[in-house]
Amino acid sequence: MVAQPQLDNILSVVLGGGRGSRLYPLTRMRSKPAVPIAGKYRLIDIPISNSINSGIYHIAVLTQFNSVSLHRHLTQTYHFDVFHTGWVQVWAAEQTMASADWYQGTADAVRKQLSEIRSAGKPYVLILAGDHLYRMDYAAMARFHWDNSADITIAVQPVAAGDSGRFGLLKRNENHRITDFAEKPTDPKVLERMTSRDDPERPFLGSMGIYMFNTEVLFELLEGAPHDDFGGQVIPNAIGDRAVFGFDFDDFWEDIGTIRSFYDTNLALAMPTPNFSFYDPERPIYSNPTVLPSSTLINCHLENVLLTDGCRLQNAEIRNTVVGLRSYLGNNVRISDSILMGSDYFQTGSRTFDNPPIGIGDNSTIQGAIIDKNVRIGENVTIHSFPRSVDMDAEDWVVRDGIVVVAKNSFIPAGTYIGPM
Repeated sequence: MVAQPQLDNILSVVLGGGRGSRLYPLTRMRSKPAVPIAGKYRLIDIPISNSINSGIYHIAVLTQFNSVSLHRHLTQTYHFDVFHTGWVQVWAAEQTMASADWYQGTADAVRKQLSEIRSAGKPYVLILAGDHLYRMDYAAMARFHWDNSADITIAVQPVAAGDSGRFGLLKRNENHRITDFAEKPTDPKVLERMTSRDDPERPFLGSMGIYMFNTEVLFELLEGAPHDDFGGQVIPNAIGDRAVFGFDFDDFWEDIGTIRSFYDTNLALAMPTPNFSFYDPERPIYSNPTVLPSSTLINCHLENVLLTDGCRLQNAEIRNTVVGLRSYLGNNVRISDSILMGSDYFQTGSRTFDNPPIGIGDNSTIQGAIIDKNVRIGENVTIHSFPRSVDMDAEDWVVRDGIVVVAKNSFIPAGTYIGPM
């Protein structure tokens, strides 16, 4: 019996994301993977933690757009000691003698880093997205890849009929080899052809955007090829000529790609029994270990609240809300169905009517909103969600699908009303 390769033979490559326009204004000053989630984490922590927990310790993060915040988080968070051979490296987009262009897509981003991948010396490459929420054992996927002598393995999950237009759908044979692909199909004939499961509620298999390649196969597919995207181009063109297999994953997985999905996913984390827990004794999600004082709560009523460190709340009523690091709430504040991202630093000094420090002023009410970091909200401010599907733009805030999003570092003057008239 031939021994299987070791997990140390795998390089994880995490795609740092493009402009992230669907998450704007959360991505106005940061890339998608740097967007905070669950009060104290970043989206990039998910694929890196999954890799470390799976025994994969060589991780490269490909960055390009608004990457300073992401770079800072990575350098402050992920350090292996001198007795460990692992590393987390940033591979930033750069202009070279061979190419003056920035990344044009997921596959093009990897193509432009092939020399770094070659230098890493790993025979297998795991391609991961930086903006999904899930917990997965990549080691099980690797063993599946090796057991099937695959060239490419794609993580797949069951997809409901109503969600078929959101996914690249894959068709497998009885040996789990992928035989067909359709990108976000809506044609009934195509959907009938792509049916892979007996379950009438979830009859399809969708790609999760997680790919394991034999490194030499990856080079052969990308070098000199015109394809810029893995899901829509590289994978479909490889199915006929390469051994492409689908690895089953049927657990919680969420693409944090829109303001609505970001909002709903965060609020669900504050519920008594969330679908996803950031803590698992064997497979935790790691992040930057902040050294902050415990939060102070004075005469507050909290219901379904995810509360982080360094916060000060007084006479507050908070329901169904995520309260991020260093959040400061003035007296008699009411918050519901909202996400407060908190602050990057503590701000001292007295509050004034015209220029309050970071936090939420006295007697303010916020419902159905996302308040980004370092926001200053004056006294007697009211922010209320709009009906679903409403979008609008203002200088310091926007509405996306009815959710009010106050941009990072913004100032909302005292007495402001934001909401339906």
